[in-house]
Amino acid sequence: MSGNITRLSARQGIENDLFTRLGNPSMETGDLEELAGEFLIGKAKLHGARSFYDRLAPGNEGKKVHVCDGSACLYAGGRPQFLRTLEGHFQEREIGTAACLGRCYENAAFQYKGRNYSARSPREIADILASGKPVASIPPVITDPENRALKTPILTAQYPGFREYYARLREAIKRDPEDILREIETSGLRGRGGAGYPVAMKWQSARNTNSEHKFIICNGDEGDPGAYSDRYLLEQRPHAILLGMMIGAYCIGAKWGIIYIRAEYPESIAAMEEAIGELRANQLIGKNIAGEGFDFDLKVLEGQGSYLCGEETALIRSIEGQRPEPAMRPPFPAQQGLFDRPTVVNNAETLATIPFIMENGGDAYRKIGAQRSTGTKLVCADGCFKKPGIQEVDMGTPLSRIVQGFGGFREPVKALHIGGPLGGLAPVSLLDTLTLDFESFSAHGLSLGHASLLGIPERVPILEYIRHLFSFAARESCGKCFPCRLGTYRGYEMFEKAGKGEYKIDAALLDDLLHTLETGSLCAHGSGIALPVRNALQYFKEELSKYMTRHTTRHP
Repeated sequence: MSGNITRLSARQGIENDLFTRLGNPSMETGDLEELAGEFLIGKAKLHGARSFYDRLAPGNEGKKVHVCDGSACLYAGGRPQFLRTLEGHFQEREIGTAACLGRCYENAAFQYKGRNYSARSPREIADILASGKPVASIPPVITDPENRALKTPILTAQYPGFREYYARLREAIKRDPEDILREIETSGLRGRGGAGYPVAMKWQSARNTNSEHKFIICNGDEGDPGAYSDRYLLEQRPHAILLGMMIGAYCIGAKWGIIYIRAEYPESIAAMEEAIGELRANQLIGKNIAGEGFDFDLKVLEGQGSYLCGEETALIRSIEGQRPEPAMRPPFPAQQGLFDRPTVVNNAETLATIPFIMENGGDAYRKIGAQRSTGTKLVCADGCFKKPGIQEVDMGTPLSRIVQGFGGFREPVKALHIGGPLGGLAPVSLLDTLTLDFESFSAHGLSLGHASLLGIPERVPILEYIRHLFSFAARESCGKCFPCRLGTYRGYEMFEKAGKGEYKIDAALLDDLLHTLETGSLCAHGSGIALPVRNALQYFKEELSKYMTRHTTRHP
């Protein structure tokens, strides 16, 4: 059935995409029926797709302010007082919650009238609500004064100006696409969204697949609590992303690029729209770009509130106007993606790296970082650090040095959750051992993810934090596969009851549950949540022991 909907949605193309039409917040029953008739798709299917998203859910109606419930804001401290202050300005039923708003370096974040704010005092909140004016909040870039963690800025380098920057595009589209792909392969660039897949392999696969229509997508649906590096790039370096997309499109033969940005980032959407406007004003998108026969156009799509849309096949289904549920692979998106056409999906940081490789060559990039994890990486830190913000560091930099760059911790910290809710949970005792690269993390049973650093204070019980992770995973599960739909909620129940003293967790039963999630889940949402739980069981065994019965496991 989903294949039929894909083909029906494709008839209208990306110019009149179904997803944007479904996202109309004022849509009524009659409008849905009309849309169903226009696209020849059943009304029930459209209702099922629309009802998936947090922003369009009936429970969101009447909410005037949305408070960030991302992990960084939840555990920063002071939340009860923050909520009491808001309750002085709004009725309780008017206060809703929002997924991470990307202000983890400030905390106490909320969205009001379509804009994001952070406030540290009741007076600040009152001033914001009274004025309604936007308050700029740029993630601070933290530089190492001794230049030990970064030798060559790539992603935080100064923007040289529009004309000089896009001279690289004119040079690129005069080259053989295979030559560019060889440079990308030589660079050793791996995807920065978490999986670390070689970029050249993905691009080559899409290029080798015969199709009249191909797409390249920037995955700007950065939903991991604690992460805001993509937000920084979308707002402060939009042209790096766009140039990377255009070079990628030229290599694979794509005529359309889509930037999918989460609704929780309104400033990012505005910045990207403005940057595309600059391209259009300078005739650098559209037909026959730079007189070289290269046709390419761009479109920004605003997400509607779903963590799962960060998974590439779910994101593709979302753009098609379907429920954003992950798809079985193979086929991989590079062969059969959006509208069943070859599609490359890269995250913002990956694409923003391409211009440097084009200007300096693959060899120059490979010389930066570690042997198998080349280049640099943006690392973002939450308010648990003394100097929260973003650092660009060479891959392979000791984690302890990065923490020092952020000024150390504001309060005693027991662990770092690295790379989002599905990333590795590392005790601070590993700071002197770990280096920031895929191999070091893997060797210690951890996952680097996109390298956000979220501090777990000593005052937060590990049991409570695991309960929070399971709650998040259960809430965001699409429900398509049983292991994830049932397993995440069962994990939440275990730790919720244990925290209340109503239940002791059977270690073998928990191990069975984690094994089922790891091996039976359709995508990394279900399989990934097991990792930080296993890390907690490994590194915080003593703290958790009073909540457990048996301490044996059945699965190595």
